[in-house]
Amino acid sequence: MTELPLVVGVDGSEPSLTAVDWAVDEAARRRLPLRLVYASLWERYEGAVPPGEQERPAERVIAEQIVASAAARARQRSPDVKTVTDILPQGPVDALLREGQEAFALVTGARGRSVLKGLLPGSVGPAVAARARCPVIVVRGDRAGLAGTHGRVLLGAGEPDTAGEAVRFAFQEAEARGCVLDAVRAWHAPAHESVVRPLRAGEAAHRHERQAAELLDTLLGDVTAAHPRVRLRRATPEGTARKVLADLSAAADLVVVGARHRHDGSGHQLGRVAHTLLHHAQCPVAVVPQR
Repeated sequence: MTELPLVVGVDGSEPSLTAVDWAVDEAARRRLPLRLVYASLWERYEGAVPPGEQERPAERVIAEQIVASAAARARQRSPDVKTVTDILPQGPVDALLREGQEAFALVTGARGRSVLKGLLPGSVGPAVAARARCPVIVVRGDRAGLAGTHGRVLLGAGEPDTAGEAVRFAFQEAEARGCVLDAVRAWHAPAHESVVRPLRAGEAAHRHERQAAELLDTLLGDVTAAHPRVRLRRATPEGTARKVLADLSAAADLVVVGARHRHDGSGHQLGRVAHTLLHHAQCPVAVVPQR
């Protein structure tokens, strides 16, 4: 069976090239083919070229140069990774969502150039992550995180209805990298709790921490046994999940979180944790949809 490719959205920007570098390394680790895609609605802006004309639209020429440069960069970084390119006359978000139907994962830069009115730089990644059927990795962060020198994958363990696929993806990633997997379930005690019996000082915190640990064990469950080579560390720190994970991302090579599937079938819903990480994490972020 043919392996699904790792698809990268390229646009010629520096963050896009950084995403290509990261994706090449990931494709080599996972032994996946690489597909570099440039998408733009240039046909709408430049018009169709009359039949028989030799001149090509300027945007098409630019697109060919962008994908050729990205492919050359990828092959120089890892000649063994099979790399192909494509140019799609679609909006970047729609094109990547379509590509994601037959992809192992989608990879984008944290920011890029946008020629589409109303599309802010850096909005493609979150927009794709909110609706894609496959994992979406937004490549961002500091030099150490991008280079993968921390030897650590960070899993933000969410709720059971969003976390199953994310847990599996995180274990697979840690195994492919041969690194530690830190599984984190943050907790915090509400300022005012409605309970039958008033809790003594510290009792509420202990109860919430115990519940977080129990849920973490449940989420990891059978997946842990399926990956005996992965060095797993569990943690249940106090605080909001988005702040805890954003802070911990400073010492991680990848942070993995899940996405909730909407009941109307229109896509996945990004919660506050994923949204915060996509804009503030200090390492690449993988958003994994719950199938």
